[in-house]
Amino acid sequence: MTSRTVLLTAITMLAFAANSLLCRAALGPERIDPASFTTVRILAGAGALAVVARVIRREPSVTGSSGTWRSGLALFGYAAAFSLAYVSLDTGIGALILFGAVQLSMIGWAVATGERLRALQWGGAIVALGGLIYLLLPGATAPAPLGALLMCISGASWGWYSIRGKEAAEPLVMTTGNFARATPMTLTLSAVAIGALGWFADPIGVALAATSGAITSGLGYALWYLALRGLTTTAAAVVQLTVPVIAAFGGVLVLDEALTARLVLASVAILGGVALVVTQRAHSPR
Repeated sequence: MTSRTVLLTAITMLAFAANSLLCRAALGPERIDPASFTTVRILAGAGALAVVARVIRREPSVTGSSGTWRSGLALFGYAAAFSLAYVSLDTGIGALILFGAVQLSMIGWAVATGERLRALQWGGAIVALGGLIYLLLPGATAPAPLGALLMCISGASWGWYSIRGKEAAEPLVMTTGNFARATPMTLTLSAVAIGALGWFADPIGVALAATSGAITSGLGYALWYLALRGLTTTAAAVVQLTVPVIAAFGGVLVLDEALTARLVLASVAILGGVALVVTQRAHSPR
């Protein structure tokens, strides 16, 4: 990877970790209901991206560069299923299911389309996933079936969204278009949810959802599409396993949580496994 790709990937993983913390802070204490959180998140992301695109005067110059309905559906599927799943899942098991589904979908697609991994890359992916399991699984309760299914859908949707991002000619414009296309789907979800279950939100919950949408989701996803240009599909999948580690250390630094031996050992395993994957050149497709 080039230094530019490394920098973009690092910034994006920080955004993803911050996004996870914002989601948990809003949904955990029930400051806002999942459907409203998703709606505010998508609307804020679409609005922020539209403003940024207009300020820098970027217009789509390539067919499809302004987003697609398939990518919009994948974005909506990820965000909606993620919010609904965390109503019934613990944080640790939810993250484990999410990133497990991302790995299976993206690495499965890579292998199916001809990307051949070296033995060290397979080993690195297994070590990194093992580190994630060691970090998150002990102490977690058995997941609720519906919550687990929703998180699998969320992870597969995000994997699909990331795979499609490798085709982005203009990442900012394409991400803006994807958020715009996800907006009517999200509004429909909110209308159905409000009619069936009602809604609730306090100012802090709305602010957390808006920050998640505008900054760590909208702008973060645009940077992710830019970073994907320099990553293989497998590397893009495995590098995301660093997000729970970054989020955990964020809790230590920001929330004064304890730094445990489990966190340190799991971090070494995950980061070492990721390094094995991204520093090895994959075999070219036949």
